[in-house]
Amino acid sequence: MKIFYLLLSIFTFVELNCENLFDTQHDSLKNDTEFLPDSYHYWNNGRYWKKINHIGQEIIACGEDSGRWVLPDMVALCEVENDSVMRDLTKRSLLRQARYEYLVTNSPDKRGIDVALLYSPFEFQLIDWHPIRVTPIKDMRPTRDILYASGKIISGDTVHVFVVHAPSRTGGELASRPNRMAVAKKLTSAIDSIKIISPLAKIIVAGDFNDYASDKSLQYISKFGMTDVSANACGSNGAKGTYKYKGEWGSLDHVFCSNTLKSLVISCSIADYKFLLIEDEIYGGVQPFRNFRGAKYLNGYSDHLPLIMKFKQ
Repeated sequence: MKIFYLLLSIFTFVELNCENLFDTQHDSLKNDTEFLPDSYHYWNNGRYWKKINHIGQEIIACGEDSGRWVLPDMVALCEVENDSVMRDLTKRSLLRQARYEYLVTNSPDKRGIDVALLYSPFEFQLIDWHPIRVTPIKDMRPTRDILYASGKIISGDTVHVFVVHAPSRTGGELASRPNRMAVAKKLTSAIDSIKIISPLAKIIVAGDFNDYASDKSLQYISKFGMTDVSANACGSNGAKGTYKYKGEWGSLDHVFCSNTLKSLVISCSIADYKFLLIEDEIYGGVQPFRNFRGAKYLNGYSDHLPLIMKFKQ
């Protein structure tokens, strides 16, 4: 009975960039042609369903805890194409018996990339949700909406969640920095709106920020009473970040918690399970087992590793 109680008192939150989780159908309003059956990626039904089940396997693995296993209570996902993909992931993949519900944005991103939130309706009772549109600044392409959701957890507390996928570093970090700052300012404005009404609100912000912990956009978010609990996260099988670029580990993925929630955080780690890693033949060590390297199909999982954050309810 005691073990059962302890399991119920811990909330497991996962963040994962899925690496181009596209379906095989062309959306005439989006530039998704590189992930179609006749594209150079040969993105056919076989490859699609392998990818869907790989992401499901990855999420399931994130529920392991000291020899025990429970499904994660909530999963923030980046780089998912649409509602169709999320329906397949939750209803037709390895996750089909998990009974996850999901929320997904419909952003103006030209490639059709969106963010989503999986949650167990038994652990998180949804109150409200909506997308937050980021108005492009000068020379900025339309980007992903921020997903906002609020709901009650087992303790009866309301938790507010934001899922972010900030603009990439295309064109260079310095030139693209204002684009990520625009997202950070829109996000913190929404956080402020919550705190005005509920100063002690419990808030989680997670996603792929395309910035590292020391970069300006993340430092800006930290000024609004948010702590990057993933800043020092590491793995147990060689990963020193969620992403590896030219032999260097770093984390573009982050989980922030409000100070009211930070005190309840038990741990935040990188899920570098061995099946998610592959040998880095050029730079040595290991690297994420990604699905594609350029046009070469590797039949992997993602070029990002998941973050797992646990807190006491």
